[in-house]
Formats: sequence, structure tokens, C-alpha cells
Amino acid sequence: MDWSLVFGNAAAELISPTTAAYALAAIGLAVHFGYTGLLNFGQAAFMAIGAYGFAVSILNFGMNFWQAIAVSMILSVLFALLLGIPTLRLRSDYLAIVTIAAAEILRYIVSTTSLKDLTGGSGGLSGFATDFYAINPFAAGNYLFWPFDVTEKELWVRVFGWSIVALATLLVLLMMRSPWGRVVKGIREDEDAVRSLGKNVYAYKMQSLILGGALGTLAGIVFVLPRSVQPGNYVTGLTFFIWTIMLLGGAATIFGPIVGSMVFWVLLSLTEGVLQGLVNMGVITFLTTDQIGPVRFILIGLGLMALVVFRPQGIFGNKKELQFNV
Repeated sequence: MDWSLVFGNAAAELISPTTAAYALAAIGLAVHFGYTGLLNFGQAAFMAIGAYGFAVSILNFGMNFWQAIAVSMILSVLFALLLGIPTLRLRSDYLAIVTIAAAEILRYIVSTTSLKDLTGGSGGLSGFATDFYAINPFAAGNYLFWPFDVTEKELWVRVFGWSIVALATLLVLLMMRSPWGRVVKGIREDEDAVRSLGKNVYAYKMQSLILGGALGTLAGIVFVLPRSVQPGNYVTGLTFFIWTIMLLGGAATIFGPIVGSMVFWVLLSLTEGVLQGLVNMGVITFLTTDQIGPVRFILIGLGLMALVVFRPQGIFGNKKELQFNV
């Protein structure tokens, strides 16, 4: 087995566009749950809004790259308002029910055949990244630095995606150290106490929902830049992966979602490569190559279960952060 190839492929996931997109979505979810105590189980919906808003604006309405991003952000705010207005005055479990249902409804809507001319139906959309690659500052050619061997387009996607992650991290860091951040963390701890101080808890929750959703929308755009938009990508499992990443790194931490995303995708790639090699070598005889995909998720799941048992606060988290009232 070529171990250098296995470890090289795993290391390449550290800065892949997918890792960046999931990290960005997890940062948004950390704003919702980690800092404000909002149970959002529909982050996949915000990513879908980003992807479809971006792609449809370019393909169907002839907008440029930046205009399409602006449209996606506006749709994200409207979607957050639609979810938040009827639920944020209620208990957090109502928000959880509404968001997970809204994500599934949105996925079925964009995949319906009656909207095929607009959303592509079950076939999805492609060919929308031309303007993005037109502003690529890197010269044509391959850029090689182990374990990364990428074209100028792949390098540009990575630079753009991780730049957005860096800006989002800085934004969240500044906001959580501001008076606004102290209020939302107070809401997480005891919203009745915050309300007794004269703060409009509903308004702060809405602002948090909009901010975290906007980060999820940007994550959806980063996610589809190197690939097509497929409705099958926005299933409930996507949200659960984002929750796993956030909890792995630490729910109420600045860098936890980034490191959690890196660890998650490196481990998935590494376990797949190791299992594939052992099966091909005949060391493992009770598995076939078709079973490797599900088995790697089982192994990662067992590891995460152990993490929850022995370190529930995550890699960077503080155990006191788990004691808030949701």
C-alpha cells in the first residue's frame, strides 16, 4: 500500500474547498447554538439558498459574480426572518422543528420538475462559475507543494474560500467581544435575566439567526464553486455533519469550527484510504470496496461518541459552556 499517497490525500483535505465550506457553515452554527443557544437544525437550508441563489442569479438572470452573492445574502435574510418571526418567541425546540422541516421543504421545492427550467430539478445546475474564474489572479499552470498539486482554478477556489473563512472568523471574534456579543451570550445562559435588564431578547435572537444564516449562505456558495449544484447534497445529513464539526471543535469557540472541519475531513479521507489499502492487500477480508464508505462513517461515529463521553466540550471548548439554558 502506498502510505505516502494515503497520507497525502488526507493532508490535502486540510485546505480543500469542502473543508472551508463546512468550517464556514459551522462558524454560523456556532453563532446560533454556541453563543446564543438557538437550536438550528436547518443549516443545510441556508447553504442551499446560497448555492441556488448564486447559481440561478447568474444562469437565469445574467447577473455577475458579486451581484449573485448579494442576491443570495438578501434571500438568506428573508429566509431567516421567515423562520424566526413565528418561532423565536417560543422555546428553542420549536425552532429546531421548524428549521429541520424548512430545510427538507426547500430541498423538495428546488428538486421538483415544475421548476426544472429555473433550478434544474433533480439534475441540478452547472456552468455558473465563469465570472468567478475570470477574476482569478493566478497564472495558468500547476502549483505543486506537497501534498497539494493543484491547477490555477483549484488554487483560486481554495484562496477565496479560506479568505472568506478568515474574514468570518474575525467578524465573529470582534462581535463576540463587543457589547452585542455579551448580550447574546447572556441570552444563552439565562434569557429571563437578560430580559429583566431591559434588553429585547427577541431582536437579539433574530440578529443572531440572520448572522449565522448569512455565514451558512456564504458557505453554500463556497461549496458549489468547484462543483455543480445538486439538490441531493442538502439533505438533513449535511446539517448533522456541520453539528458534528462544531461540537468536535467546541461549540462556543472561535477556532473550534475550523479545526473541527479539518479534523473531520482528514479523518474521513484517512480512514477511507487505510481501509481501501487493507482490503486490496487482503488484510481485511470481511469487507468489500463498496462497503468502505459506510464503514468509515461508522468508525468516525464511534470516535465522536467517545469524544462526547470523555470530552463533551470539544477540542477547544470550556465545559462550563455546556451549562447554558436552551
